[in-house]
Amino acid sequence: MPTGVHLRDPRQHLFDAAERVLLRDGANGLTSRAVTDEAACAKGVLHRHFTDFDAFLVGLVLDRAARIEEQAQALRGSAGTRTVAGNLADALTTLFGPVPVAIIPLITFRDELRARLRQATPGGGIAVLAQITAAVSGYLTEERALGRVSADADIDSLTLSLVGGGHLLFADREPGPPEAAAVGKLVTSALADVVQGP
Repeated sequence: MPTGVHLRDPRQHLFDAAERVLLRDGANGLTSRAVTDEAACAKGVLHRHFTDFDAFLVGLVLDRAARIEEQAQALRGSAGTRTVAGNLADALTTLFGPVPVAIIPLITFRDELRARLRQATPGGGIAVLAQITAAVSGYLTEERALGRVSADADIDSLTLSLVGGGHLLFADREPGPPEAAAVGKLVTSALADVVQGP
């Protein structure tokens, strides 16, 4: 492996390499050697910036989870436009994109990673799913304030239904992401009794 290659932002370079490995080879294929091979850098580069591989994975997950906040802001910004169901269907398709869907099993199956993430982000929830949940809940709350979702709607239960159902729809990406009609059906079913107007 090359040792004299200058990396402008080594952490981000390694995260991007890890994302490519994760998408191509899954959680089981994500090793420190696979990451540094993909990044075309010496293994020592990873250990120069992270105490160990689990610390690297914590950084990766938190970096990718932070990107969901940008999507959450866009979703909240769409409140009052188009339809509630249309906005949510589009948002679920974006929020459960290939990277978040690949990261969730990584967190689920690595006990040490989960433990470190709990220390890094107290407050509960699984990183990535917690951010998606906050995005959907925030959007529904905005729409309720605008009167497009009924005032007595149980936002927490609606959010759990949408995020849980969305995760199930998108979790099996082997044949590809679900059809837009399936996502739309999930959203309209969940919102059937709470959406106001057309």
